[in-house]
This record gives sequence, C-alpha cells and structure tokens, in this order.
Amino acid sequence: MDRHENISEFRKLDIENLAQEISNYKSELFNLRFQMSTNQLKNPMRIKAVKKIVARISTIISERKPKEGGIN
Repeated sequence: MDRHENISEFRKLDIENLAQEISNYKSELFNLRFQMSTNQLKNPMRIKAVKKIVARISTIISERKPKEGGIN
C-alpha cells in the first residue's frame, strides 16, 4: 500500500500536493497498464485501486476549487 491511500490523508493536503499526488498515481497507472500489455503485471487489482485513488483525489480537488458561474 502507498502512503496516502486513505481519504483522510488526502484531505489534509493542499491543492498543489494533491496535484503532485495525482500526477504520481497517473504515471503509476500508465506503468501498470504497460506491464499488463506485456504480461508482466503481478497484481491486476492494483489498476482498479489506483483508478479509485485518482478519482478520489480528483473529487477533493474539484470540491476545493471555487465554483465558476454559480450563484453567489
């Protein structure tokens, strides 16, 4: 398991750190997909887990961004 896979850990980070984390997980996802295509992937469930983590981080980022065009 990675260091920040708990949602409460992600919520403690600021947007810049969240952006860095999402970048790291996306590159890991790319590498996992590459390993899968070359039949070298040992844990295929890791792809699903990383996709969920990316979605969680994206949700936190979108929650923190100010709403544009909304009613004030």
